[in-house]
Amino acid sequence: MVQLYNLHPFGSQQVVPCKLEPERFCGGGRDTLFVAAGCKVEAFTVVGQELCQPRCVFSTLGRVLRLAYSEAGDYLVAIEEKNKATFLRAYVNWRSKRTENSRVCIRMVGHDVEAPFSETFRDQMSIVEMPLSEAPLCISCCPVKGDLLVGCTNNLVLFSLKYQIINEEFSILDFERSLVIHIDNITPAEISFCVGYVAVMSELEVLIVKLESDPKNRESVNHHPHKTTNPTKQAEGISNETSQLESDDFVICQKPMELLGEKSKQSGISVTLESTGLAGEKIKYFHVRHLLYRRFAPDISSCLLSDDVRLHSLQLLPIYQTGSLTSDRKNSSQEKVLLSLFCFFSLPHVGYLYMIVKSVELLSVYQYPEKSQQAVLTPQFLHVITSNNLQCYTVRCSAAAAREEDPYVDTTLKACPPISMDVCALRIQLFIGLKAICHFKNHVVLLTKADPETVPERRESPKRFLSRKGTSVNPKTPPVAEAGWNLYIVNTISPVQLYKEMVDYSNAYKTAKTQSCIHLLSEAHLLVRAALMDASQLEPGEKAELLEAFKESCGHLGDCYSRLETQHSHLALPYYKMSGLSMAEVLNRVDWAVEDGPQKYERGLIFYINHSLYENLDEELSEELSAKVVQMFYAAEPKQLPHILCSPSMKNIDPLTAIKYLRKLDTSGFSSVLVTLAKAAMALKMGDLDMHRNEMKSHSEMKLVCGFILEPRLLIQQRKGQIVPTEFAVHLKETQPGLLVASVLALQKNNKIGIEEADSFFKVLCGKDGDTIPQLLVDFWEAQLVACLPDVVLQELFFKLTSQYIWRLSKRQPPDTTPLRTSEDLINTCSHYGLINPWVNVLISSESLVDKNYMEDLSKLQSLICGPSFDIASIVPFLEPLSEDTVAGLSVHVLCHTRLKEYDQCIDRLLERCPEAVIPYANHELKEENRTLWWKKLLPELCQRIKCGGEKYQLYLSSLKETLSVVAVELELRDFLNVLPEDGTAAFFLPYLLYCSRKKSLT
Repeated sequence: MVQLYNLHPFGSQQVVPCKLEPERFCGGGRDTLFVAAGCKVEAFTVVGQELCQPRCVFSTLGRVLRLAYSEAGDYLVAIEEKNKATFLRAYVNWRSKRTENSRVCIRMVGHDVEAPFSETFRDQMSIVEMPLSEAPLCISCCPVKGDLLVGCTNNLVLFSLKYQIINEEFSILDFERSLVIHIDNITPAEISFCVGYVAVMSELEVLIVKLESDPKNRESVNHHPHKTTNPTKQAEGISNETSQLESDDFVICQKPMELLGEKSKQSGISVTLESTGLAGEKIKYFHVRHLLYRRFAPDISSCLLSDDVRLHSLQLLPIYQTGSLTSDRKNSSQEKVLLSLFCFFSLPHVGYLYMIVKSVELLSVYQYPEKSQQAVLTPQFLHVITSNNLQCYTVRCSAAAAREEDPYVDTTLKACPPISMDVCALRIQLFIGLKAICHFKNHVVLLTKADPETVPERRESPKRFLSRKGTSVNPKTPPVAEAGWNLYIVNTISPVQLYKEMVDYSNAYKTAKTQSCIHLLSEAHLLVRAALMDASQLEPGEKAELLEAFKESCGHLGDCYSRLETQHSHLALPYYKMSGLSMAEVLNRVDWAVEDGPQKYERGLIFYINHSLYENLDEELSEELSAKVVQMFYAAEPKQLPHILCSPSMKNIDPLTAIKYLRKLDTSGFSSVLVTLAKAAMALKMGDLDMHRNEMKSHSEMKLVCGFILEPRLLIQQRKGQIVPTEFAVHLKETQPGLLVASVLALQKNNKIGIEEADSFFKVLCGKDGDTIPQLLVDFWEAQLVACLPDVVLQELFFKLTSQYIWRLSKRQPPDTTPLRTSEDLINTCSHYGLINPWVNVLISSESLVDKNYMEDLSKLQSLICGPSFDIASIVPFLEPLSEDTVAGLSVHVLCHTRLKEYDQCIDRLLERCPEAVIPYANHELKEENRTLWWKKLLPELCQRIKCGGEKYQLYLSSLKETLSVVAVELELRDFLNVLPEDGTAAFFLPYLLYCSRKKSLT
């Protein structure tokens, strides 16, 4: 379906002052039009809306049959006919052609030019002749690389563009015949070539292939002359030809067919490659990948068939990578990267547009109201001519390319009108006797010819449609009377100007709230987007103007989707985002007037506002707009009201207004813990502490935690990328710190806040910066261990806690608030906190530690070290601040070294510092494989220290007696005697010897 609008894409019109009737013409880059007539080519300068000025004229070998220009290389190529023979010639350095009689150099393709002729070649036009084994039928220049593809009856010949270096300062353009593509069973009527993509069209068939350069498939290239074809396909072709001639009573037509991708190999058309590059040259293409084959059949429903039912206007259109719509990068011809490629071809009444890069997909089908003669495709429009009309249709190339380039299109961040949207005709402009069309830059070139009254012609037999190749028909003798002709240049208006007209046109549909408003604004958006994608053609001022129009079009589309009740209302969000409008600006565009009954708000606007308020935007709405938002959500989405009140953007809401609507929720059946918390927050904002307490008492602590999970922004908000505790959180810190810690822990458990965010929250809440750790954060870490959260890295959490415990103990720094849990609580509720070893209590009791907070931190640290999960080796390097001179430091050091199984070192430290703890330590630690340390380490050490005497003599002596009791039980008599010191007194050891001998007799 094609929608028709009466817009004005065509601006001024110029007449090209040709001397002879044009036979062929084409655009040359940005500023030149080439017109071939007779044996001459005229070049005209076309700049803006000024009159066309003749630039130069040069002679051709004969009548020009085909004409093409390549911007890459700046050359003109023509198929010329002379004496019934055809020639292929390229015109190089044509800009140096001053007059028609200026000297011209003619050379053969690939022939080296010697240095002495360099100055001659620099200042004159060169004609490069390219001989072919078969007559050339059609030509195409690659718009990116400048390579030339020539279509012949049975093959396509590729001439690669290259430069001959004459000296350091000068090089000349040349070609190399690098590849022959042999194609059987199809005769090219038109071809198109673009960076390895080849499209071939006959009267009723289209084939698109890609020449691949993957060296893995090197064997696919035929390096020898192509001699034979597939015998099966040959037989098939002969059979078809024969069947077509069997009878005049039947019309035999092949079925219409569309084959995509690899299936197009089944078309019956053989494609093989023959490399013809110079020896030692790198082969550019290795094998062929089939993309599309489509065959059409003439309409035989009527007995009267037209002779002109054939395809025309084959074209490959590249779209290049832009980086982004707002990129300032300038794409030169060397920097162009192909983003997407489109192929267009047309029947007299239907045109087809395909996308063929990553996947082959039919984008649009164009139905013409009249029989078309020719068409040209541009990134913005499709221009079609009939006998008397120039038609301008919209295209979907920019929409398809946008999706190739930007992965965020069609998300909450960005949007683009759909590819499937109906195409529309912007204008049908009357011209009499249209014959041909071409396009370059912003110019449409038209050839008109007012024919005399046509003589009725006898219709040909339908048999001419039986073959792919078609039989040639002698043209009817032209009428004797001369026809008037004109060559026009129609200047298309600037995209911004046409965009503004489309926006004005859309206003007629806005009040009716129809899809036509969205459709026309989408067309305007795509027009601007397409112009921005070809940024290399834009001046800085033009680009800035287009960017402004792009943002404005996004705003208009956002308005449409926010106000119209459609299934795509959610698109209001990405379009408003791309428009750059603030939330306040969007709300100011809303019509708040209430006509009859309650105000009705559409889904699109609600979705946009709701999503924007959830995004923590750094934008604060005014009190008036905030009140309107509350009113809107109460009417449209009452359940969302507590959530939107918690947004930082609603900071300026009047608390009385908010509470009024929240109480309405209570009475209308939407009462919940979240509504209660929202009212409590608003009560705090008003300073009404009694109301706040009453609201908080109405639910249990567990339910309140659940309420904070539903809306974390009651406690934590983000502004300018920074964590900001709310007034509610500050109040809970002072009055209910346990509830606050439990709530943040629940948020982390439900993935509503990250580990680092939670740490930052408590630091900011307690006014601590840098490395200072508030007690509330330590309480939170301890709660994390108790809760055993799966996403918490245990060793990292252990390190945080032990570092804090050690720092406090070393600095004698008490916590800034009362800890929520004691060491006993942690030992009883958390498996990571272990029971403190009994000998530690003996060690600690040897010195008076009256500071309760100090003892709590020490107990927690000792308990954590005694736990089963702690990696001791990781914390030992951080024990240095905790001196062993204190009993607390000694206990921690000995605990750590004991966990590392360094018992010898621990026994020495205890004997030196606290002998009374040695025996409890040995009883607890020296077991199983460490049992031998009783007599190998402890017994000799005690004996040695007793000899020295001193004030600790009695402690050592009592320890020795306990040690001997254990040793006597563990060892046999002989072994016991062996471990006794040699200078010992027999009387002292006699009781233990008797015990050993008695134990031996009993056994």
